[in-house]
Amino acid sequence: MKQDKSYSAVMSRRNEIMKKSVGIDYESFEQEGIGFSYEKMMREASPYSLSEIQKIQLYNGVGHTPLKELKNITKMVRKLAPKGKGARIFIKDEALNDSGSFKARRAAVSCYHAKKKGYKGVMAATSGNYGAAVASQAAKYGLKCIIVQECFDSRGVGQPEIVEKARKCEALGAEVIQLSVGPELFYTFLKLLEETGYFNASLYTPFGISGIETLGYELVKQCENEVGRTPDVVVCTNAGGGNLTGTARGIKKATDKKVQIIGASVNLKGLHMASDYQFNRKSFTTGHTGFGIPFATYPDRSDVPRSAARPLRYMDRYVTVNQGEVFFMTETLAILEGIERGPAGNTSLAAAFSIAQELDDDQIIIVQETEYTGAGKHHGAQLSFARENGINIQFGNPRDEIPGENIIIPKNPSLIKVNDLDLTRVKKSCIKNHINNNPEVELTEQDILFLMEEINENKTFVLEILKELGR
Repeated sequence: MKQDKSYSAVMSRRNEIMKKSVGIDYESFEQEGIGFSYEKMMREASPYSLSEIQKIQLYNGVGHTPLKELKNITKMVRKLAPKGKGARIFIKDEALNDSGSFKARRAAVSCYHAKKKGYKGVMAATSGNYGAAVASQAAKYGLKCIIVQECFDSRGVGQPEIVEKARKCEALGAEVIQLSVGPELFYTFLKLLEETGYFNASLYTPFGISGIETLGYELVKQCENEVGRTPDVVVCTNAGGGNLTGTARGIKKATDKKVQIIGASVNLKGLHMASDYQFNRKSFTTGHTGFGIPFATYPDRSDVPRSAARPLRYMDRYVTVNQGEVFFMTETLAILEGIERGPAGNTSLAAAFSIAQELDDDQIIIVQETEYTGAGKHHGAQLSFARENGINIQFGNPRDEIPGENIIIPKNPSLIKVNDLDLTRVKKSCIKNHINNNPEVELTEQDILFLMEEINENKTFVLEILKELGR
């Protein structure tokens, strides 16, 4: 009997397809009520220890990237900061991984596991650097690779950064399937997983998150060895939450000392990520609030039943920067430090430039990743594309920037300032989403404990929010 390939039929088989394609029985981690055992999933679903993952990654050209001090940028910070302020800024130069980004760490574990379990190929749904990472690691293991991208608007116009990433994926041997913006991405991805029997190298499995733990572990040990102390602050670009989650977990495995974890996203307030018209009116395809806030407030909107990326469990502070500020810092990194890296990875650098001015001059702040640049990823190409789409590019005060209408490059570096998001409000939204998505559940002590862990808050906080919600 021919299998029904309609949208409703494929979506109804979602859990079955996912279980087969990742080899994880997510139901075994479910609890009665709204929650699940996150730590049990992280422990049992990915059977590799930190040291094993380090060996897996090192064998295939991933990890052990250098920690570099940005001495000239730190000097500029100290010219702007009050006396005695201006922390030393370092970057973990992840662009030196084979595929050009930290996401090689995620892909290394997934592809290793796929090969070990006998899958013939791997698949990933991504418009970002992860596609190139999966393609690179698949090539090393002799696996076939399919990358599904949301690339074009209805006019057939592709965002240059995404088009460049497609080029790189194809150069590394992957088949790239490019789709227009809209709901067809997940449907197409599920259908292909079912037809091919390939491994789902999702960003959101325990394999993907545990692979980033080595990054957090490394940067702490490098800082201790090279500077003589643990970092005070680590800034992580935040989109789907896996980058921050994995890095924070690795930091906790490296040291018992308190390291402040700050998430940073590009402010794209007002732009809807699934809007055909607005798709090409943004200059950042990742690391922005269009992913950062929805995935923080409800992680399980991902392509697996339970996402392993749960940033509110680890985030101490959440800030945004504007597009123009990130472009400014991208050029500053090149001109002052002689390091040309992609704009999206410099989201955290723009945030760190501002935050360093709040910190004492003997403190250490680390920007935990960089990404490769070139072709459509280059900030020059992105600004040109923005102009072609009617975006006004100007110099001035970034506070006046309106996403989708203009990009304002700071007329001087003193205007680069982070905007703090209300983390309490974000946590309240997370609780609300969990409750609204489980309206029939009668909450128990186990559910309350899950919510406490989910947002890293005490019982009183959770109970107050539940009372506000009438629960």
